[in-house]
Amino acid sequence: MALKIGTIAPDFTLPATTLGSITLSKDLAGKALILYFYPKDFTPGCTTEACEFRDQFAAFRDLDIPVFGISRDSLASHEKFKQSHRLPFELLSDASGKVCKAYDALIPLIKMPSRVTYLLDKEHKIAGVSEGLFENKAHVAVMLKLIHT
Repeated sequence: MALKIGTIAPDFTLPATTLGSITLSKDLAGKALILYFYPKDFTPGCTTEACEFRDQFAAFRDLDIPVFGISRDSLASHEKFKQSHRLPFELLSDASGKVCKAYDALIPLIKMPSRVTYLLDKEHKIAGVSEGLFENKAHVAVMLKLIHT
């Protein structure tokens, strides 16, 4: 089950594909943003979701809402995934799974990230949530609807 709307998003620092590392409270202070957690690079559902975020990226960019994908894959895997699918947003590597767990986005028995997407407001409170392992494109549609209401 995902974090509840209105909850303050847990702070984190994670390595990023092109920005070195990202610290939520420092690098994204005062910014609304999208965090989407996904199971694994190069799998069919995760590729579909990443490409949907890519295809709809202009809508987020135009509203100055950065998008960040997070999984337990290595930074090297993320870099290949990002390049292979021309993803215009950062992928963050949570190798330990601590951030996934803090966001209630870790499947307990297998320690793999679940598919959950958060919209954080400028104060980094959870403003919207979409979850469901098989609704990969739906996560993007839900986020677009939330930012346009």
